Amino acid sequence: MPLNKPLIEVSELRKTYVGRPAVDGVSFTVEEGEIFGILGPNGAGKTTTVECVEGLRIPDSGTVRVAGLSPVTDHEKVTRLLGAQLQESELQPKILVREALELYASFYPDPADWRTLAERLGLTDKLTTRFAKLSGGQKQRLSIALALIGNPRVVVLDELTTGLDPRARRDTWKLIEDVRDSGVTVLLVTHFMEEAQRLCDRIAVIDKGRVAALDSPSGLIRRSSSSTVISFTPSRPLDAPDLAVLPEVASVDHRGEQVTITGTDATVNAVITLLAQHRITARQLRVTDATLDDAFLDLTGEPDAPASTVVAATPSRTDKAA
Repeated sequence: MPLNKPLIEVSELRKTYVGRPAVDGVSFTVEEGEIFGILGPNGAGKTTTVECVEGLRIPDSGTVRVAGLSPVTDHEKVTRLLGAQLQESELQPKILVREALELYASFYPDPADWRTLAERLGLTDKLTTRFAKLSGGQKQRLSIALALIGNPRVVVLDELTTGLDPRARRDTWKLIEDVRDSGVTVLLVTHFMEEAQRLCDRIAVIDKGRVAALDSPSGLIRRSSSSTVISFTPSRPLDAPDLAVLPEVASVDHRGEQVTITGTDATVNAVITLLAQHRITARQLRVTDATLDDAFLDLTGEPDAPASTVVAATPSRTDKAA
């Protein structure tokens, strides 16, 4: 997908709360037409960063521009071209879906047709349903519709799929891809590894208020300390020195009879050769690739991060061969 001039520019952004830096020199650009992800542990500064982009918070220093405009001094103009789904938002429980769409449409001089949005987001049969009666996935669909109703050039989605079941999450991912395909730039804040890896063209990993890395998902994965994992149960024990000298080995782990080796493709070939030389059969042999989850842990140094901080929606590795 060709990328054009930056639609969002953030340079040396800083924001402090009670003497503690929440955002400490964050810089990145978002190109028009891409899905740009901001990934990081809870408390890393992700939401504060996007709230400065939205004009909901005033930076202590640094610059933020949306289509060349300041979200602070040009706030009204920015609200005309930026739609936002906040991390936490609720509507009045008794409001009907149709009423919510009509209300939000009234805020803009040239709104999108809310009926078309409802149809596009699968809400047509829920127009007379009260907000409190919607499922989690339906509420998220409505939040996307409300973020898009002003015909924005860019939409900010903050932790959009938190709390959704796997089916609803995947349905929402498809909606985000459809939004981008319609010409809207997406700034996506998430802590779901699979979500970021599937959706994002580029990702800024923010840790402790700073950008730890900025690259495509595949580029971040290539930065992982090991790109390949080999696990197997040998028919008889292997000598530890033989495993330690294999090329490009990052680690060797023994759990009972199972051996797990992290390394590269060169390591895989060397392991197979070693097994053949010793006439050892490898039972339950698995060769898997590193994922964004592995790269994230390398970048943030959070090997014991709780599930609420770093979430892999599926097992953290994908089979290459078995």
